[in-house]
Amino acid sequence: MTRTLLVLGITLAAALPAKADITHKIQSSVQLQVDGAASQASRIGSTLAVSGSNVTLDTAPVLGTLTAGSAVGYTPGAYSITTAGDAFSYSESYVEGDATPSNTSVSSGVVTSLPMLGNTTTTSGGVAGSLAGTIASDGAMAITAGGAGTTATGQVVLSLEIE
Repeated sequence: MTRTLLVLGITLAAALPAKADITHKIQSSVQLQVDGAASQASRIGSTLAVSGSNVTLDTAPVLGTLTAGSAVGYTPGAYSITTAGDAFSYSESYVEGDATPSNTSVSSGVVTSLPMLGNTTTTSGGVAGSLAGTIASDGAMAITAGGAGTTATGQVVLSLEIE
């Protein structure tokens, strides 16, 4: 009897269906990036400042004639000491402003001449060079570095889920 129950138990256990959910995912990506050239420029104006004590103005400093598209220019002043033998101080400063620059143009994604003004920040563009990236069906990754200003990122994600 125990033998019959044992055989019956094994038979029923073998006949029951097995339940197993299996999920397999493969995700791969390659991102290649080449930075573009950029320039940020701000024009500055011309300024003239004069200060002093115990000095007499003989000839006033002169800013040049303002014409559209050009900076103004400058002629310094002439001064003499008011009371000989006494202490004196004198300061004269001039900052030449920017002329109006010509417009920049983009040809085939390249700016041939970037503006140079009083306040300028310029970033060189990237050079693709031999920049490349591939991922084979077996997940093997091949990334080739490019020139300056390039980025290459490759990623393979494998997941196996068994419930």
